[in-house]
Amino acid sequence: MPRAFILLLDSLGLGATPDAAAFGDAGANTLGHIAAWTAGTGAGLQLPNLEAMGLGAAAQLACGEWPQGFNQRSDFGAAYGAARERSTGKDTQSGHWEIAGLPVDFDWGYFARQIPAFPQQLTDALQAHSGVPGFLGNCHASGVEIIKRLGDEHVASGKPILYTSADSVFQIAAHEQHFGLERLYALCEAAFELVRPYHIGRVIARPFLGEQGQYRRTANRHDYAVKPTSATLLDHVQDAGGEVLALGKVGDIFAQQGVSRVLKGKDNMSLFDALLQVASEAPSGSLSFVNFVDFDQLFGHSRDVAGYAAALRAFDARLPEFVAKLQVGDLAVITADHGCDPTWRGSDHTREHIPMLFFGPGLQPRSLGVSATFSDIGQTLASHLGVAPLGHGQNLL
Repeated sequence: MPRAFILLLDSLGLGATPDAAAFGDAGANTLGHIAAWTAGTGAGLQLPNLEAMGLGAAAQLACGEWPQGFNQRSDFGAAYGAARERSTGKDTQSGHWEIAGLPVDFDWGYFARQIPAFPQQLTDALQAHSGVPGFLGNCHASGVEIIKRLGDEHVASGKPILYTSADSVFQIAAHEQHFGLERLYALCEAAFELVRPYHIGRVIARPFLGEQGQYRRTANRHDYAVKPTSATLLDHVQDAGGEVLALGKVGDIFAQQGVSRVLKGKDNMSLFDALLQVASEAPSGSLSFVNFVDFDQLFGHSRDVAGYAAALRAFDARLPEFVAKLQVGDLAVITADHGCDPTWRGSDHTREHIPMLFFGPGLQPRSLGVSATFSDIGQTLASHLGVAPLGHGQNLL
């Protein structure tokens, strides 16, 4: 019996899509610019396992250029391609839902790039409900940066930190000990109800620990998300009697709809450990879906090129461990949900192609070209698992 795995490298874009100019992203290229930056240091990106699968060739299909340092070869270990997003945004939810067969054809609500970013009516209502002494931030920001900047004031004042991004999100950061983790969750639950009229996709709890400017976000993040508007690949797998294992923030992104079991991890490497466990234990007919969030959360938004490159090397070095766990009948895909070019202006996502690297025992490597929707990924996996076809996309294999 078959199994399926989605390994999503959050924000690993392969170059701007034809409509990127409408998003201010013409010329963005997450992988290409990281490769060029590392080449400039003399070290190079050095991703031998991903390169052997066809990552460089997928990038060439997407943007017409091979990433610097990638060999222009034709012998690959995966069926490789790139995909463009049909959804109207470049946010996390839209990317994940579209991969699972549900393009977002409506506009999420967003908060204006101004200070304050949130309507006074909204923050007043949240303060009245929660009884907090006020709020800090109230702006567009990188989560790592704003906690570093306002963490001390938050601890001293008890005021939660509010911020947003180019995503349809309302984010609240607070110290797990000084403010309280459960108190933060309760605040986010209240905010989730209050932002409904604004058509916001997610409210995100961003807990952190540390003292006197030395703060670090913890694995206790929680996303309160709008449920998918119709059935996704996850629902189809469950309806067919299969188990859906969601690793990292995947369960939250789908509001737990279609999810059988959730596994968390504090960082990419702990999530990779969880993936190896799942690859050993997942039953026939199952779908395992992992989001490696550090690429986006720690390095893309903070525009840390060196950190992003190091994280890619760490993932690449461990990839053979996962390949060794695959069984006859397994199909895995390495992909992304959007771009977040660490060399680009600002701190937001970038509208880019995503990779599609399908691999598994007995799979014939070949070029898959460029798909017009991320949903081709979900439809291919649905066909492999023998579940009901999705409403969008086509089987690439």
